[in-house]
Amino acid sequence: MTEFAHLHLHTGFSLLDGACRVDELLDQVVELGMSSVAVTEHGNMFSTVTFHDHARERGLNPILGCEVYVAPESRFSKNSNARDAAHHLVLLAETKEGYHNLIKLVSAGYTEGFYYRPRIDKDLLAQHAAGLIGLSSCLKGEIATQLRTDKLNLATKTAATFKDILGSENFFLEMQDQGIPEQRIVNTGLVPIAKNLGLPLVCTNDVHYLSQKDAQAHDVLLCIGTGKTVQDDKRLRYHGDQFYLKTPKEMAAVFREHPDAVSNTVR
Repeated sequence: MTEFAHLHLHTGFSLLDGACRVDELLDQVVELGMSSVAVTEHGNMFSTVTFHDHARERGLNPILGCEVYVAPESRFSKNSNARDAAHHLVLLAETKEGYHNLIKLVSAGYTEGFYYRPRIDKDLLAQHAAGLIGLSSCLKGEIATQLRTDKLNLATKTAATFKDILGSENFFLEMQDQGIPEQRIVNTGLVPIAKNLGLPLVCTNDVHYLSQKDAQAHDVLLCIGTGKTVQDDKRLRYHGDQFYLKTPKEMAAVFREHPDAVSNTVR
């Protein structure tokens, strides 16, 4: 049986974006035979206590995390050009110290770095990196953004910076594949960076809803969150219907060319 753990996942506490209810999610994780799961809300840890306690009740290992927003420069820089410039980064607590550091980072995102969304920066991350594991995140991650705009050298430099901050054993280059052409460009670019810097690969599915059939309901949720209608062509939308809680077997099939990225989720 394939061993796999979802490490990038959003519940309803990723407000008006995640569509997973915590208890339904945990029941599904048990049903699919997985022993661990992470929750990584957008910029907050609102679900942490409920998720942790209810996962423990089911005999699951809850991995506490957050998909933070990282300002391109300083978190104190707040101007009109920075509105959409924050990059995504997944942080997971490996230890109790890491959990405390994650709380400090997320809190500072609101009290110091908030500009349209809670933001940290690399300097702050370096101050509170102990006990944390980082994943390079989705297409909105800094490394992915650089790779999909044909900036391999810059992406390598960014990966090296996160390696220095978090440590070579605690920073993973994150692969995703929901059928988006840009993801394949990114995944191809991550492989040489991993080899050059000695960094591990990991695969995630950026889960936003439980079942494939929930994709349409999630799309409506996005419209509510952005004040748009489903008929609006120029609105935020997710490509396809693959952002669901896939089985370990499904994830292994998607990343059959990178079995290490699958096994590293458990690592």
